[in-house]
Amino acid sequence: MTSARPYATPTPGITLPGGLGLPAAVRAEVTHQRLHPFRYWFAHRTTQWLVDLADHDLGLPRGLRWLGNVRARDHFDADDDRPLLAKVHSVLTDHATGWSGERVLALTGARSFGHAFDPLTTYFCFTADGALEGVLAEVHNTYGQWHAYPLAVAPTRESAARAGTEKAFYVSPFFTVDGDYAIEVRLDAESVAVRITLTQDGEVVFTGAVRGRPVPAPRRRTRLRRLLTDPASSRRVALLIRLHGVRLWLRRLPVVPRPAPTPKGTR
Repeated sequence: MTSARPYATPTPGITLPGGLGLPAAVRAEVTHQRLHPFRYWFAHRTTQWLVDLADHDLGLPRGLRWLGNVRARDHFDADDDRPLLAKVHSVLTDHATGWSGERVLALTGARSFGHAFDPLTTYFCFTADGALEGVLAEVHNTYGQWHAYPLAVAPTRESAARAGTEKAFYVSPFFTVDGDYAIEVRLDAESVAVRITLTQDGEVVFTGAVRGRPVPAPRRRTRLRRLLTDPASSRRVALLIRLHGVRLWLRRLPVVPRPAPTPKGTR
């Protein structure tokens, strides 16, 4: 398994947002830009949720949970029935990060209408005193596989945090599994954002980002209203991925064969 390229020290680059009510709904803008061998750009809106893994359930009545829920089995190994926080801790241990993960916030999409698919779930891992230890990026492709990238972050001048890692997982059928990711994250009361840049052979070939403002949704009615304004968001994301894939194929972009899966098809 490939781990993030280490910085000298996982320096805190983000302060845990004081007073930010969780869960928070994030009406996020998602952008993708391909730069080689031709330019292809798109953007769409979706609803993400910023949740504390100590209590990540959106808390809707049982009869309404089909509208939206954050379920542990939709993340990492689907056969693992443990709580999501325990699964995150296991991944951190597997990668020998040395992080405590005393508090973990996740930016993720919700299961809706019986379907769950989120290409990227970002976990912000904090110490007990609120310092950011690192970021865990959980990436899923449309073939039911996943990969985890633990990222030791360093602060930037813009009060965001940045890390780098080698690409080690097949996501798009139009990109080979090589190159380097630069990942920048931001989390405060006004903005939550994740930006990814892929460099191959010394050339930036792809950038993608998700960004939005976290709006506290402490009441059930607030969460329900947000879910009703963006119904079936998970299915729409999966459909859009396939739609743009067809468009790239019609432009005769070469398809890269998918590597044989590992025994669990995850890492």
